[in-house]
Amino acid sequence: METATPAAASPPPESPARRAWLRLRGNRAALVALGFFVFAAAACFVGPVFLPGDYMTQNLALGPVSPCAEHWLGTDTLGRDLLARLLQGGQVSLHIGLVATAVSVVFGVAYGLAAGWLGGRSGGAMMYGVDVLNALPFTLFVILLTVVFGRELIWIYVAVGAVSWPNMARIVRNQTRLLKAQPFVEASVCLGQRPARIVTRHILPNLAGTIVVYATLTVPSVMLTEAFISFLGLGIKAPMTSWGLLIKEGADVMEEYPWLLLFPGVVFSATLFALNFLGDGLRDALDPRSERQ
Repeated sequence: METATPAAASPPPESPARRAWLRLRGNRAALVALGFFVFAAAACFVGPVFLPGDYMTQNLALGPVSPCAEHWLGTDTLGRDLLARLLQGGQVSLHIGLVATAVSVVFGVAYGLAAGWLGGRSGGAMMYGVDVLNALPFTLFVILLTVVFGRELIWIYVAVGAVSWPNMARIVRNQTRLLKAQPFVEASVCLGQRPARIVTRHILPNLAGTIVVYATLTVPSVMLTEAFISFLGLGIKAPMTSWGLLIKEGADVMEEYPWLLLFPGVVFSATLFALNFLGDGLRDALDPRSERQ
């Protein structure tokens, strides 16, 4: 009599996070973008420690010098090392991009969840307020906030973040309405679970992927807004600097000293491209429908 051989144990199922990572790892453009962004951020926050001077040290006798062995990216019109100022400007621009995006995510997610869960007239009235904000010229609104409250860094965080959250609120509200109609949410309602528990245990986890993707795509948008208001002279105050302010300063003297515009412009553009490619890669990786493609 033959004895039945036990069936081989099947491997444990992969978690959604691992499947998303495998999809992201297969996207070369997203991986290159992630590597560039990590390198740029590390260079901006760690690089100044290894430089002989700082971004504020002036050398009026030296003046503007093109790239050389002593100053790899040259100096500006006040004799300040451009590499040191570029790295310091990266710290400020990345800080503004990340902090203002965090402000946008917190307000936008909370507002969108509330509007989507309430629905009906209450939710419609809340979104009507978002429509009114969307109708306003956001750049003018940011300029107004910086003029009224000043050009301190904290107010730039608040000003840029304040005009970035309505789009997040709209996306979260639409997704919340779709999830609210799902059977597992309706079952939780029938079981008498409190709305706060349903939102935090069922709806918000299912929105995590959408929130992460949109937050990644919001960072470059926020950085562009900061660069624009700095270009207008309403952003960061000297001697502090940012990539937007460096581009403005370089544009003023681009004909005589083109390197002052070239290097900040290239680094800023490359960082924005990297963040957009990374956001697209995360969107594809976190989209469950890509598993069936």
